[in-house]
Amino acid sequence: MESVIEFLLVGTGGILGAWMRHLLGERIDTRTRDTLAVNVLGSFTLGALLAVPETHPVFFVFAVGFCGAFTTFSTFAFETVRLFETGDRRLAVWNAGINLVGALLAVVAGTLIGVVVV
Repeated sequence: MESVIEFLLVGTGGILGAWMRHLLGERIDTRTRDTLAVNVLGSFTLGALLAVPETHPVFFVFAVGFCGAFTTFSTFAFETVRLFETGDRRLAVWNAGINLVGALLAVVAGTLIGVVVV
């Protein structure tokens, strides 16, 4: 029975994350900035949620479901390759670097804040 409840919790978080991803993408209608924003925000959120036990329902809803649907590694990879293919090689490298560094720093910041709050 626990697996069914976990499944529903992850699904609920996934729906919320997908909706938020879509809404943010409509608000930030720039070539790669929406992807950067969701990846950094999602990484920060996930970092903060690392203070929550992995068996807690909040972890299933937000860390697994929401962050999993909200962040978008595949879109980041696609956009970076597309930039490279269209001749924007410098922007492709910049996009890859800023996404990676931004997401990693956001996880660290979120973790620090999550530890303080919890």
